[in-house]
Amino acid sequence: MRARRYDSWGRYPTSTPKRIIAPHWQTDIPDLRGLEMGETVLPHGYGRSYGDSCLNNGGTLIDMTRLRRYIAFDEESGLLQCEAGVMLADILATFVPRGWFLPVTPGTKFVSIGGAIANDVHGKNHHGGGTFGCHVTRFELLRSDGSRLLCSPTENANYFRATIGGLGLTGLILWAEFRLRRIPGPYIAEERIKFRTIEEYFEIARDSDERFEYTAAWLDCLTFQRTGGRGFTMLGNHDRLQPLAGKALKAKNLPALPIDAPSFALNPLTMLAFNEVIYRMPPVKHLRRVVPYDGFFYPLDAIGDWNRMYGARGFLQHQFVVPYNDDYRALKTILNAIGKSGEGSFLVVLKTFGERKSPGMLSFPQPGVTLALDFPMRGESTLKLLDHLDSIVREVGGVVYPAKDARMSAANFQAFYPQWQTFATYVDPAFSSTFWRRVTAAV
Repeated sequence: MRARRYDSWGRYPTSTPKRIIAPHWQTDIPDLRGLEMGETVLPHGYGRSYGDSCLNNGGTLIDMTRLRRYIAFDEESGLLQCEAGVMLADILATFVPRGWFLPVTPGTKFVSIGGAIANDVHGKNHHGGGTFGCHVTRFELLRSDGSRLLCSPTENANYFRATIGGLGLTGLILWAEFRLRRIPGPYIAEERIKFRTIEEYFEIARDSDERFEYTAAWLDCLTFQRTGGRGFTMLGNHDRLQPLAGKALKAKNLPALPIDAPSFALNPLTMLAFNEVIYRMPPVKHLRRVVPYDGFFYPLDAIGDWNRMYGARGFLQHQFVVPYNDDYRALKTILNAIGKSGEGSFLVVLKTFGERKSPGMLSFPQPGVTLALDFPMRGESTLKLLDHLDSIVREVGGVVYPAKDARMSAANFQAFYPQWQTFATYVDPAFSSTFWRRVTAAV
């Protein structure tokens, strides 16, 4: 068995923790009052955060993945209480056959409940369902002074708000309670509609947000300057179709990538060819079909270690949200800047966020348009481009997602999140991360 590595999913930057604590039971968690002078700790789940918010270089990581047990479930209300290390995939495997689904899910199911709260993840249903934190009813937080805080919207409410989207810095979430939602079956009635320009995408989005619970789009950013933003939307609602009797629904998984892709494999020609194939995957302009939920929500999970396709230097994901109020000029300016830079992105996910506000103090989503892009790490040129994108986002009043970040400046973070100083008063004195030390440096 391969030894566990404590990297981020983007594999940039590299990090070397001083020690790892991996408790099997909550009683195994050491007394954090016994930490060495200056020693910092950070909870770590399954390492699916893209940047350095899950890293604590030179400090201690508390591996929460063995605290993976259910505590209680109310079949009437859908309230589930479980330990923080329970994976979203565990919940889907247990509860989808019983007619329940996650209230909100990101694009991977290999995320812990503690991580889903700490990053206040969002999904394809943000326009109606908000973030994961909107569905959390309470959790227990262990602080380094030994105190245990039961947090809910009405009890220790400030710690509740600080911990949702708080990047694991307010203490150790031991368990959480949240509400699952009923579904008629494990299939999704999916529609894919091709669009030829950004404007056409927004026409489809305005119509589909009311008719579909789940919406998102893939955009070909490599041809934006030539095509004006071609791509296709992915729309879905839960369907009543049931599996055949005695036939359990199983995810279709491909073999994991055995090695890092060579750097020469990622060049403009291969990326253009890849995007051409993706664009032509829906064989007609408007495709309707019924598909298992797994392929609709988690297509990349089918490829084990897919992050290795970016090579040994890793990659950076850059996700931002900008307001609607500029006729998409900021979005177009960013896509033009990417086109001119020669730094391409395979994965470009476009989504509109709704008005539902998260209870999280430092939560990322706000009403507007969000774009998530993956860039192979090519050194200074990649970092320079992302700094430029940050400046465009900052100028129009948008924000960059901390959970995806690995390099934004302290000045930009503090401008994006002016509430960070209030949030900092709830950070546990013994908790820190590589990300937090970087973005709270003096400006």
